[in-house]
Amino acid sequence: MKVAIVGATGLVGTMFLKVLEERDLKITNLYLFASKRSVGKKIKFREKEYSVEELTENSFNREIDIALFSAGGEISKKYAPLASEKGILVIDNSSAWRMEEKVPLIVPEVNREFAFENKGIIANPNCSTIQCMLPLKVLHEKYGLKRVIYNTYQAVSGTGQKGIEDLQNGLKGMEAKTYPHQIVNNCLPHIDSFLDNGYTKEEMKMINETRKILNISNLPITATCVRVPVLNSHSISITAELEKDFNIEDIRTEFSNFQGIKVVDNPKENLYPLASDATGQDKVLVGRIRKDFSADKSINFWVVADNIRKGAATNAIQIAEIFMK
Repeated sequence: MKVAIVGATGLVGTMFLKVLEERDLKITNLYLFASKRSVGKKIKFREKEYSVEELTENSFNREIDIALFSAGGEISKKYAPLASEKGILVIDNSSAWRMEEKVPLIVPEVNREFAFENKGIIANPNCSTIQCMLPLKVLHEKYGLKRVIYNTYQAVSGTGQKGIEDLQNGLKGMEAKTYPHQIVNNCLPHIDSFLDNGYTKEEMKMINETRKILNISNLPITATCVRVPVLNSHSISITAELEKDFNIEDIRTEFSNFQGIKVVDNPKENLYPLASDATGQDKVLVGRIRKDFSADKSINFWVVADNIRKGAATNAIQIAEIFMK
């Protein structure tokens, strides 16, 4: 398999390489693309050294089977069609194509069958959306979803290297450069820009992407997305109102048996999903599973995952594996 990575020197691009190296995939050719400032940088992959090339309109004039994109929406809008026109399957990590009607939005454990409906481009969902889809898929199939409430606590790595630097510099007493306020000692209910409806783009991404992935166009969903002073891994509180009644132990068992989920739920022993535990692994951790006593047939639970690995790189590579295998 001949693979290209667009945005190879960024946080997600670097994680693409790490995850690819860990997984048993036969890669015969690897091409690394980034901006002009990274040209010539040497990157080691499976004991071989590769040079980073500048991404241009001619970059895809060679034999490439799959291109993994993580270089921002503007780059994806311009270059993904150029790659797909050459017969290359593009798996894009930006928000550029997610809500396009003819572009599949895929979480492999949840809706892998739709990946084959692509027209040359497949979209990787938002990191915060991805980790929620696994437990919500379980609930939807078994009990039916009636309404979903998201409250997210998102790590600074979700903003890339600039977000990490804001946290690290803030700890040194330096002013914020990326966030509108100091992230140290604060929780910012502000991820992406605000819209006229009072929600942020991040909140609307979660709402719209959830409906598309689960194929429930009219599912009532609300979201509040918050940036917190945590380096890596997003934590999300989910309240799901269900169509059918349920038993908590049955749901705990269903979660445990679902591919990609690891249940961490023993409050008496202070065991529940933590960002520090999720970091570096591909599992979605689920815990604090309990009945919501404020509404009929409603459940609360806590979901944590590594937003750079499962929330971006690993999910994209899992999509690629559908075609590689």
